[in-house]
Amino acid sequence: MGDLGVAVVIEDDDDVRNLLDAVLQQAGFEVHSAATGRDGVDVARHRQANVITLDVGLPDIDGFEVLRRIRQFSDAYVVMLTGRNEELDTISALQGGADDYIVKPFRPRELRARISAMMRRPRQGVVGEVVAEPSEQMAAAVNARRGKVLQHNGLALDTETRTVALRGTPLGLTRSEFDLLQELLKGTGAVRTRADLVRVVRGEYYGEDTYISEADERAVEVHIGNLRRKLHEDPQDPRWLVTVRGVGYRLAPTKAE
Repeated sequence: MGDLGVAVVIEDDDDVRNLLDAVLQQAGFEVHSAATGRDGVDVARHRQANVITLDVGLPDIDGFEVLRRIRQFSDAYVVMLTGRNEELDTISALQGGADDYIVKPFRPRELRARISAMMRRPRQGVVGEVVAEPSEQMAAAVNARRGKVLQHNGLALDTETRTVALRGTPLGLTRSEFDLLQELLKGTGAVRTRADLVRVVRGEYYGEDTYISEADERAVEVHIGNLRRKLHEDPQDPRWLVTVRGVGYRLAPTKAE
């Protein structure tokens, strides 16, 4: 096995597949490839992939269906690749459980940087939705790590264990959702622009002078929407996430329980 674990490339274009193989091998992965969606699901399952690059346009079943099947048994980091720069594809990929979405042609250096940033932020649990500690254990953990727990309106986020609980009930968040929630909790009400939050999701690859595209900002909106759904947030009376129109997001004021 490579130093970084196993990477699976699911791509029907021979040239792109060979390029991805080379990039990931150079990065330190043991790489396995598949040219169809069904073969890709089998390879991801049997090789216990840590990272998967997944083409949207496959010859048998599309990448979104492949992603759905993979998420039934794997919490591998998944980067979707596509030749189409369409908002609907971005939304479908992120809502389906992808960790990132890159439009072809891509830069190998950017792909490596994004994967490296993802892997430095560990998963909270397994298979799509996070498997967290039982609520009693969570409560004990919170009491033992007060300085590392961010709390707001019944929500508790543990920065050390990367777990989140709402009134003692564990929440299943993806890596990006966790990072965005942590950033807003740390801000204690300060507005975070969409560009700020893109940099939180993308990691250090997106510096202050990096161009932030509309697709990047739209991806953040999708993540925030997913967070609100998991929190059962009332958009008319938000307890945690407030939209600042034309700017970004901030934490809602503290409310009496």
